[in-house]
Amino acid sequence: MYQTIVIGGGPSGLMAAISASENNNKVLLIDKKDQLGRKLQISGGGRCNVTNNVTHEELIKHLPGNGKFLYSAFNTFDNYAIIEYFENLGVALKEEDHGRMFPVSNNAKDVVNALKQQLINNKVEVRTTTKVESLIIEEDKIKGVMLSDNIPVYSEKVIIATGGKSVPHTGSTGDGYVFAQQAGHTITELFPTEVPITSSEPFIKSKILQGLSLQNVGLSVLRKNGKPRITHQMDMLFTHFGISGPAALRCSQFIYHEQKSQKKQEIQMMIDVFPDMTIGQLTQHIEKIINDNKDKAIKNSLKGLVQERYLHFLLERAEINLEENGHHIKKESLKTFIALLKGFAFTVNGTLSIDKAFVTGGGVTVKEIVPATMQSKIHDNLYFCGEVLDIHGYTGGYNITSALVTGYVAGMSCR
Repeated sequence: MYQTIVIGGGPSGLMAAISASENNNKVLLIDKKDQLGRKLQISGGGRCNVTNNVTHEELIKHLPGNGKFLYSAFNTFDNYAIIEYFENLGVALKEEDHGRMFPVSNNAKDVVNALKQQLINNKVEVRTTTKVESLIIEEDKIKGVMLSDNIPVYSEKVIIATGGKSVPHTGSTGDGYVFAQQAGHTITELFPTEVPITSSEPFIKSKILQGLSLQNVGLSVLRKNGKPRITHQMDMLFTHFGISGPAALRCSQFIYHEQKSQKKQEIQMMIDVFPDMTIGQLTQHIEKIINDNKDKAIKNSLKGLVQERYLHFLLERAEINLEENGHHIKKESLKTFIALLKGFAFTVNGTLSIDKAFVTGGGVTVKEIVPATMQSKIHDNLYFCGEVLDIHGYTGGYNITSALVTGYVAGMSCR
């Protein structure tokens, strides 16, 4: 008989097991894969962005999927506590752009190994390559878990920390949603987030822009009225199936939301390659370049304005001959070209599948969870943490922060 069983050995499960065992409670951590912390180990390109040294408000802003739910948990354990926690474990951290915190060693294994050592220190029993088939529920109370081959394991409390359905090779295959439903919980619709976006536009199918990267652009998802629902100013990349890169990944969840809102598959996006200039400023800038180089072909006079392939692409869209010089360009064509630089609109039709996503949107509805403890409102000895919950954010340490915070709070609530 255990005090607490934790299902799942990802970031939230590791933290939950450590936290639950702080008072020498008998804790069992179960994971179906052969090693713990697989997702942590590959996060941040193998460097592991453990959290962010920013305000709570800034964190919540980067967790557009129910991030406000975490305010109560932050009173117990927050991003600053995470930084202190790892420093105390001997993992020195350093701050990079946007407050992102990485181990000084740039090695995610140091983070995973420190957590594993804490499991040993706290005498947590660990069973890997062990699959939980279901929860044991008797007289409307959670009594433990049933392993494969019908082997029951009993405990006073159970924490579900199984992750979502993204990056399935790490073990996140949606098991926790089945357990949650078995216990009477509601699962909101699952969808991929932080995932490349797909398009059937002729210019995508012809691959004329494939492999082209645009730096520091304003990429927007447009509402039905043509106004931006969200804009992210970052880098982006054209691919053979659509667009990718940081700006596209951050916009991806809003493609799903707009498809639901507009009740149609195809959604408009827009690229502004000069997000820090008004159309008036850009017009003055380009007119000066052309006037100073009137004898040159337009493709040469504007060379360096933007990446050459994108420049030629937009000039052709504006029906401007690349060999045309400054003496012969029509005012209307130039106006169209400048408008395209500030707002090239194109149609997208969705994203890659959830197994190709970095993060899962949707999950156990937070309406059925006590925000200060991560306790189920249906069963008082059942807890949830991490990506199995309907909480999701942008890449860059925000999802790991949510996982570590909810894991710590769930574990502490089980002591």
